[in-house]
Amino acid sequence: MPHSPHLSETLPGHPHIARHGATLMVESLPAAELAARFGTPLYVYSRAAIEASARAYADAVGDRPVALRYAVKANSSLAILQLLSRLGWGFDVVSGGELARVLAAGADASQVVFSGVGKTDAEIEAALRAGVQCINVESLSELQRLNRVAGSTGVPAPVSLRINPDVDPRTHPYISTGLRNNKFGIAQSQARQAYAQCMQLPHLRVLGIDVHIGSQITEIGPYLDALDRVLDLVHDIERDGVRLHHLDLGGGLGIRYADETPPSPAQWIDALCERLQARGQGHRQVLLEPGRSVVGNAGVLLCEVVTLKSSLEKHFAVVDAAMNDLMRPALYEAWQRIEPAQARDGAQAMHYDVVGPVCESGDWLGRDRQLDLREGDVLAILSAGAYGMAMASNYNTRPRAAEVLVDGGKAQLIRERESLQDLLRGEHPLQD
Repeated sequence: MPHSPHLSETLPGHPHIARHGATLMVESLPAAELAARFGTPLYVYSRAAIEASARAYADAVGDRPVALRYAVKANSSLAILQLLSRLGWGFDVVSGGELARVLAAGADASQVVFSGVGKTDAEIEAALRAGVQCINVESLSELQRLNRVAGSTGVPAPVSLRINPDVDPRTHPYISTGLRNNKFGIAQSQARQAYAQCMQLPHLRVLGIDVHIGSQITEIGPYLDALDRVLDLVHDIERDGVRLHHLDLGGGLGIRYADETPPSPAQWIDALCERLQARGQGHRQVLLEPGRSVVGNAGVLLCEVVTLKSSLEKHFAVVDAAMNDLMRPALYEAWQRIEPAQARDGAQAMHYDVVGPVCESGDWLGRDRQLDLREGDVLAILSAGAYGMAMASNYNTRPRAAEVLVDGGKAQLIRERESLQDLLRGEHPLQD
């Protein structure tokens, strides 16, 4: 499609990433110029987009008893954590490494929730010594381990039990976490037993109940189903003599990758609070843990077309980014929009599979995309702010990409590109 040199086009779902004529812009900077300056593959994030998403959540909360805890697993880059911390957010972490990151970013440990299905003794001790708000426990065995570590550490453990409500979030099976066959949480039928056991352990302090049903959820219905089941359980648990101070309702709100229409933060939070009010629970402290919806559409992955080639049946655009840089397409068969940094008139457009150089047939970033390409062109893979760099690896001994944060007309390097020397550091050759 021809592009007018004067036409400005905002990309759906990406208010701070737009096409000005033929040129793709991240805020006020051309994507191609960022690629030339910092090299490719390159993760680029819009500060304005992250701040707008974070403030949309804060505005939706208003003066209600709802606390926001960003899910660090979505994007754990230090500068982004610092940005959210300055905006008043707390954090949801799932490893000792994520805990160390948020503390390095200046987070208040008393606003950090430690989740995760397989915490080690060392991670539990680190969380207790840091003074986290709560540790979300996912099994009866973990209750015993937490009590033991808390006793040896001399710090009472603040506890919430994660309950598996067996609710279908209607999302990809790999990111569904609230069904009975998922590894997460304690079965709802075992919850009262678990809380009774918790009350008998001397080094635990019960604070709440936790539920998280999945990720990239685009409907409110599953959230309300899960909330209703949890509230039924809260009634029974408190009748047993356990006092619950908060409800942790998790996160998982989806974003627009293609044509999805997920609820806004306000629609989601309003629906949850209205249901709580209707059930006589509007006074409860609520924790929410969004991640993808805060950063997902704030980021792009820039890459360069290395080779154009054709087989008997396919046209391939081989780029210098790969599944080690962006795992979502290979792992989930995920669709993410791909845009040229500098568009042409489309006269030579063909249907390309955009693939990387990794030695796997699963190394693809987009299939059957109509693009007018030349070798050396820069492509932008959109909606890459969440589960992009956070899931990157060194497969095929490939250095991980650099990261840049754009703020209006300024660009700051927030993570240096790894070198080959970085990849060898810490390894030791044979001594004989």
